[in-house]
Amino acid sequence: MSHQDIHAYLAEFEDIPGTRVFTASRARQGYHLNQFAQSLIKAENRDRFKADERAYLDEWAIPEDAKLAVMARDYNALIELGGNIYFLSKLFSTDGIAFAEAVSTMTDMSWPEYRQMMLDGGRSPEGMRSIREKR
Repeated sequence: MSHQDIHAYLAEFEDIPGTRVFTASRARQGYHLNQFAQSLIKAENRDRFKADERAYLDEWAIPEDAKLAVMARDYNALIELGGNIYFLSKLFSTDGIAFAEAVSTMTDMSWPEYRQMMLDGGRSPEGMRSIREKR
């Protein structure tokens, strides 16, 4: 695959409605954000974070928009900024929220609605499949 083909291939990932594929570019963008989230596996770091979120975040080379998204628990913004859902799960756990409940905040559904949708088999594969083509 040529250099040009790779870029065209990767650009297709941006055309998936409601999905952000964790590419190498996103990994680079969110490196410090994800390192912060991973740090929350240690109880002493969770305690420090909960005591003063802003002070703890300021210890990391995280862009301001990502710090604000962390404090707002705006997981869609964090993923757009290079956050990886598996690293961000450390933040869910720090807040005492189950993975599925946290993920439900990334939808237009309440937690009970999201839970029922998943119990019923998940989202339908029908619907918009391309942002660019609006179909």
